Amino acid sequence: MKVKGPRGLYIDPLLSESQLGEVTIDLRLGTDFLVSVVTRRPSIDSAQRPEQSRGIASYFRSTRRELGDKFVLYPSQVVLGTTLEYVGLPDDVYADIISRSSFSRLGIHHNTMIQPGFRGCIPLELFNHGNNPIELVVGGRLVQARLMEMTSSSRYQSATENRKYFGNVRPVISKAQHDPDLDTLTKLRES
Repeated sequence: MKVKGPRGLYIDPLLSESQLGEVTIDLRLGTDFLVSVVTRRPSIDSAQRPEQSRGIASYFRSTRRELGDKFVLYPSQVVLGTTLEYVGLPDDVYADIISRSSFSRLGIHHNTMIQPGFRGCIPLELFNHGNNPIELVVGGRLVQARLMEMTSSSRYQSATENRKYFGNVRPVISKAQHDPDLDTLTKLRES
């Protein structure tokens, strides 16, 4: 089932109409994950360019689960995932993505904002703040999207060359090393 809402809201697949609430849309946990791993390096250098050092990707391992499988999120572990649903937002709507309260009560807190005109599977930066491992069901409802209408359209979709995360259907590691202000800060430090 697909949702093609007013003015261009697009969600596919929608497994149940019960995902649609009056003010939120429940979104499901996707099948692909990037799991943080402990290495012998003392830290991730978010400012050093990938060509100069070991890249951020080396601190994550890719894994995949099938719908209905369990995925264990361990305490103090960062896991990057996505929603099962591919979402397209209109140019005048943005979304706050928050944990469903049932998972917040277990120690999983998620809060991110998705820009107007976004296209892709919603990125999920999962972290277990609790003391116990949590078994998540792949395909289960994990987060909610709160949609907010703006008074005018955004240029987010037309400015994709400046976007680091656009149109992805699988998890993507941090692209902090690609921030353009790092070059400016390096030049300031060297002068």
